[in-house]
Amino acid sequence: MSNETWKITFLVSRQKAQESRQFQSFEMDVDPDEYVLDGIERIWAFRDRSLTYRHACHHSTCGACGMVINGVEKLTCITPIRSVTSNGGTIKVEPLRNFPVTSDLVVDMRQFYTHLEEARFGQVAPVEEACLPFEKQQIADPSSTYERLVDCIECGLCISACPSALTSSSYLGPAILAAAQQGYMQSKDLQLTHWVDSHDGVWGCHSAFECSEVCPSNVEPGWRIMDMRKIIIARRVRSFFGRT
Repeated sequence: MSNETWKITFLVSRQKAQESRQFQSFEMDVDPDEYVLDGIERIWAFRDRSLTYRHACHHSTCGACGMVINGVEKLTCITPIRSVTSNGGTIKVEPLRNFPVTSDLVVDMRQFYTHLEEARFGQVAPVEEACLPFEKQQIADPSSTYERLVDCIECGLCISACPSALTSSSYLGPAILAAAQQGYMQSKDLQLTHWVDSHDGVWGCHSAFECSEVCPSNVEPGWRIMDMRKIIIARRVRSFFGRT
């Protein structure tokens, strides 16, 4: 932490049940090296106990604290205050987009988790099946079996940032389609290619790559959607020539 003190205004979205959204202002003295989540927690602890928000691990593993900060999707637990405003500035805090708002900064992610189950990919997988083409695993003992956590932390930031999800509530969304690609790479289950081969699936993507831009875990959902398209096209070509 620094020895600086900044005066910051938190402009926090408030919405209960079916009420319309309003913004409530909280002025606070903060250390600029604190995280945005620290400020939100202090608002709840000392200013307004009715504020609702999600948080858990505080080190970008659980994905619970995803919010929209000054118009950009962030994990608030790893977003320093100085990275999103300046002394005397404002931090606008909103719930994730493209999800129904339950209360204040909490959104309903039930459909998201249901679709992730349908994608049928293992969050924990043997290293050689973990579908991570962006780094080569260095294994000291090749004869040993290693497992690792697949990188998606199910935070929903990619769906919040996705322009296709904004225009179509039936679009599966980047996290789901990336999970389907990973599931296919693990299992080679053709049913997964059938499931996402539609306008609500991989063909609904506008290739904006906003999802990859905000992903805190480098899952590269945009790349995975494009890869799934190639897999589907290759399957169609093989089918046309009578090959499986």
